[in-house]
Amino acid sequence: MQKEGLLAPNNRQNKGLRHAMHGVMALNVAAAASTIFLDGHRALIAGGVAVTCSVLVLLVALAATRLVAADMKQHLELFDQAQGTSRQIEELFAMTDMLQAAEDHDDAGAVLMATAHRLLPEYGGALYVFNNSRDRLDLAKAWNVSENFDPAATLLPGNCWALKRGKPHINDASSDTLCCMHHIGSVATVEVPMMARGQVFGLLMLAYDGAEAFQNLKGIRRVTRALADSMSLALSNIALREKLRTQSLRDPLTGLYNRRYMEDALERYLSLAERTGAATSVVMIDLDNFKRLNDNYGHAKGDAVLRDVAGQFVGALRPSDVVARYGGEELMVILPNCGVEDAAAKAEMLRMRIESLSEVHGAPISASFGVATVPETSINAADVIPMADAALYAAKNAGKNCVIAADKRSTSPDDLVGPRLAVTG
Repeated sequence: MQKEGLLAPNNRQNKGLRHAMHGVMALNVAAAASTIFLDGHRALIAGGVAVTCSVLVLLVALAATRLVAADMKQHLELFDQAQGTSRQIEELFAMTDMLQAAEDHDDAGAVLMATAHRLLPEYGGALYVFNNSRDRLDLAKAWNVSENFDPAATLLPGNCWALKRGKPHINDASSDTLCCMHHIGSVATVEVPMMARGQVFGLLMLAYDGAEAFQNLKGIRRVTRALADSMSLALSNIALREKLRTQSLRDPLTGLYNRRYMEDALERYLSLAERTGAATSVVMIDLDNFKRLNDNYGHAKGDAVLRDVAGQFVGALRPSDVVARYGGEELMVILPNCGVEDAAAKAEMLRMRIESLSEVHGAPISASFGVATVPETSINAADVIPMADAALYAAKNAGKNCVIAADKRSTSPDDLVGPRLAVTG
């Protein structure tokens, strides 16, 4: 429809010129023919008319040629636009296909940056994604960074008009537009929120440093929106996969690793320790009198205690240590590169932390600990957990609220004794 509308005036003009040319040519033929039958003054007049008609034919032909040239130019422009649109569509389809294989924000940002380089090479760009608590946006990827365009490492959602309105927003101080609080510098930017399934997952920012920046940024609105739409779906899928992965690995109440992940991690740590010769310790923990706590104070109080105990463990141990909920009120800690004495000392520190929660919750809270280590007390994963469990039950029998470590391995059967009390509360 648009193509026909553009070409219709030229078609009408061409038709009028053809009719005019035919009329003039007919008049020219008639004038030329009349010179044969006329003589004297009339013949001269007829010859003049014929010459005049010939000149008019040339002028009409020249005008028609110019109209044809303009028509051809218009066709070529439309053809170039169609080719450009087709190339953009191909690039966007390729981007969508690549984003399906993106596993994290770095992968998705790399695909976006490559596509933006091909479609909008003269524009700078930045990709922001929400952090886990969704109180700020972190810079995931930036490209074509310059002295005038240097994206900040973080953005606050409350400082961004695009996020507050849920619509694209152009920041251009030279055009007196309303700029976001985080916008700094002279470069103009357009910011597009990336939304999917009714939720905002991030922000796409494109920058242009040049003349008529506002008009240029308005001119790329469709491409920018297409990039943001593709990225929003990719970020949504990444968030969904991360949520499913977390649910498969984490205990929903405490946020600690579950038993399945713990068993896999223990196998990995022990295989690595076997190659390096380092020790790996396992600490089994059981909250004392937890059933009585639930009966006297309610299950909500028991859940709160479990969450706080988990928080104490995560805050006190190394990032390389693995804390898992073994089952019920039982927890387990894997301590790589840690001997039995050091593991017992760490267990005592954890015991004191748990005991300090009694004042916070207004109820007696304590735990018993059992420690075993490969290769000092155990041979492999098949016996290190049972030995730590046996040491835990020994701590229960010793009066609870204490730490007991399994005995070190001995080559003589006569030297084998039961678990010994390592540290008492």
